[in-house]
Amino acid sequence: MSSAQMSTEQFSQHARAIEAEVKRVIVGQDSVVRSVLICILAARHALLEGVPGLGKTMLIRTMSDALDLKFSRIQFTPDMQPADITGTDVLEDSEDGRTKVRRFQPGPVFANLLLADEINRATPKTQSALLEAMAEKTVTVANRTYHLEAPFFVLATQNPLEMEGTYPLPEAQLDRFMFKVNVTFPSVDELVGILNRTTGGETTSARKVANGQQVLEMGRLALNTPVASHVTDYAARLVIATHPDSPGAPDIVKRYVRYGASPRGAQSLILGAKINALLDGRFNVSFEDIAAVAADALRHRLLLNFEGAAEGITTESVVNELLKATRTA
Repeated sequence: MSSAQMSTEQFSQHARAIEAEVKRVIVGQDSVVRSVLICILAARHALLEGVPGLGKTMLIRTMSDALDLKFSRIQFTPDMQPADITGTDVLEDSEDGRTKVRRFQPGPVFANLLLADEINRATPKTQSALLEAMAEKTVTVANRTYHLEAPFFVLATQNPLEMEGTYPLPEAQLDRFMFKVNVTFPSVDELVGILNRTTGGETTSARKVANGQQVLEMGRLALNTPVASHVTDYAARLVIATHPDSPGAPDIVKRYVRYGASPRGAQSLILGAKINALLDGRFNVSFEDIAAVAADALRHRLLLNFEGAAEGITTESVVNELLKATRTA
């Protein structure tokens, strides 16, 4: 099935099947599941942030169970080396046993869906090895470059509370994540549902309902989805307004933001809005689709200044004011 043959109805059917399987295991967190699914269908990376015990790792594992893709997990620690991610050359005896031959042993990064657990516990040297894979879809070892098989996306987790033994992700690497998704604490009803599912004798797992080829086709359909010029203009104005030196920046940006979003932020807005519309069975992208993904696409791309941090300003509040000010501009 080519992207030209896939209809919006088929797209939404595949997506609903994936979401339904994930929700058989994960209680609540509907918006988180939707955001992660958007990143997967876009073949982009997602960063999930939340305190321990909220099911970030379980959600990603469940998503991999619903997708027939090669899955790999890396549990990051401060003593991890780049070769532990990328792989390394090993020496083996030749067939006749007389000489040694060099063979590349691929690391866990050679997968379709890579779970990077507690990514901020890795040192900058190790993070840089992952950055090449995220940015270029390649791995370089001993001056040789190896290409990663498509689709390839990194779903990473980090704990916002723990500070000792962690290394904050540099802005260049944060910018490679399409979305940064905040995983919040469940409600009382959701917590009761979690307890009922996890403290009994039966366990539930997701069935595989989509494969890599279908994911790629869905991504191609999203790329080919048209966007009206006024919607693209809205996304561009929204991103430009995140910069404090922009004439159209609202007061909250001029006062509390040190640096705004990059062009990748605008790309994430448009691509995320396209997929959000398709997930709702629509082939037209609206202002509401842009607004629906704005917080996830921009929250990690806005750098607050000292005054903003001291005043307790959040990037979410900045994005909300941006949406109000830009929509009426």
